[in-house]
Amino acid sequence: MNRLSLAAVIAQVYPLRYTPVGLPALDMVLEHRSQAEQMGQARQVRLELRATAFGHQAESLSRQTLGTGFEFSGFLANSRNGKGVVLQIQDFTPLS
Repeated sequence: MNRLSLAAVIAQVYPLRYTPVGLPALDMVLEHRSQAEQMGQARQVRLELRATAFGHQAESLSRQTLGTGFEFSGFLANSRNGKGVVLQIQDFTPLS
């Protein structure tokens, strides 16, 4: 199963665009920071992940402030150019 849930902040947002069929699409970069345990040792984890949202989610995310935290969920897919992966956002909720 290809499912990802990630607590992250919006680090970068590109201009809202539209697909050839007129569907709003938003490309962004998410940033995650946490601490994880690996082999009994605490490890600082930091990552940046490209993400894309479509439809009403794209419109809503395009209005959010950089640095705002959300719990994003969706699936991973190859990027359009085939280099790297992109989180395809299916849902998001504000972090409390």
